[in-house]
Amino acid sequence: MRALLSSFMTNHSSAIGIEKHVLSPGIVWGLLGVGAFSFTVPFTRVAVQGLDPVVIGCGRAVVAAVLAAAALMFGRACVPTTGQWLRLCTVSVGVVVGFPMCTTLALRDVGAGHSAVLIGLLPAATSVVAVMIGGERPARRFWFGAALGVIATATFSVVGHGAPGAPTTSDLFLLAAVALAAFGYAQGGLLARELGSWQTICWALLLALPVTAPVTVVATGGHLPHAVAGQWAAFGYLSAVSMFLGFFAWYRGLAIGPITTVSQIQLVQPVLSVGWAVLFLGEHLSGELVVGGLAVIGCAAFTVRSRVVHSRPPGHSTRDSSIHSASSMSSPSAEMSR
Repeated sequence: MRALLSSFMTNHSSAIGIEKHVLSPGIVWGLLGVGAFSFTVPFTRVAVQGLDPVVIGCGRAVVAAVLAAAALMFGRACVPTTGQWLRLCTVSVGVVVGFPMCTTLALRDVGAGHSAVLIGLLPAATSVVAVMIGGERPARRFWFGAALGVIATATFSVVGHGAPGAPTTSDLFLLAAVALAAFGYAQGGLLARELGSWQTICWALLLALPVTAPVTVVATGGHLPHAVAGQWAAFGYLSAVSMFLGFFAWYRGLAIGPITTVSQIQLVQPVLSVGWAVLFLGEHLSGELVVGGLAVIGCAAFTVRSRVVHSRPPGHSTRDSSIHSASSMSSPSAEMSR
C-alpha cells in the first residue's frame, strides 16, 4: 500500500516544460483522472434508480473516507496545518459533498447524456477559479470565452428540453455542482502541491465525515437499502473510484499544473460520459444533445486555450513558482516533511 501511495509523490518532470510537450506528466495524470470520472454520471444514473440520492451522494463519501483512513495510516501522512485545514474545507464542500449531492439530485429527473453536457462547463469554471485563487494570468479572450460558455450552457438548458422555457430544477442542481466542483478542484490542486495528491483527497474525505456519516445513517434509517446487484456495483464504483482513486490521479495532474492547462483535459469528460450513456444505458443521442454538447465544449475549449499559461503566486516569479511546484513533489520525504 505504501509503495502504491508513494508512486503518486514521485517527481516525473519539471512543470517548466509543460507547454513543450502535449503529453506532459500533468496531462497524462489528468487523462487518467478524467477517464475515471467519465463513468460517474452514467453510474450515478444507474444507482439512483434503486438508492436514495442522499445515500448515493453522502454514502459514497463515507465508504471513501474509510479507504482514506487506511491510506493515511499506511502512508504515514503528516497532519495538515491550521491554514491547510481551512483550505481543505473548500475541497470537502466542493467535491466530497456538494458535487456528488447536486449531480445525484439532478440525475433523478434527467438523463446521463444531458447532465454530462452541462457538466462540460466545468473546465472553464475550474480555470476561472484558478485565476481567482491561483495567481494565473489569462488573456482578455479568456473572459470572453467564459461568458460565451455561460450563454451556451443556458441556451442548451432551455432548448435541450424541446421547448423554450425556464431552466429546470435539475439544471440548477447541475450548475451548482459545476460551481462547487470548480472551487474544490482548483483549491485541491493547489493543496496537492503542499500535501500531495492522495493526501489531499484523503484528508478532505475525513474532514467531511462528521457530516456525511450522520446524514447517511438518517437517510438509510439504519438499515441496508434494497437495490439490485447492478445498482450496488455502480455505487461501489462511485465510492472507490469516483470519490477516491480518481482524485489520486486528478490532483496529481493539477499539482504539476498549471491548473488552467491541465483542467482543459476535462473537455473530453462529457464526450466520454455521453458515449458511455449511449453504449451502456441505451440513451438516445438526439440532435439537440449533439449541438448543445458541441457548443458547450467548444466554448470551454476556447476559454481554456485563450489564456496565457503561467502561474505567479504573490512574491514569486513564474520560474520560481514552477520549480517550487515540481520540487515539492520530488520525493516522499519532501512531502512527509510538511
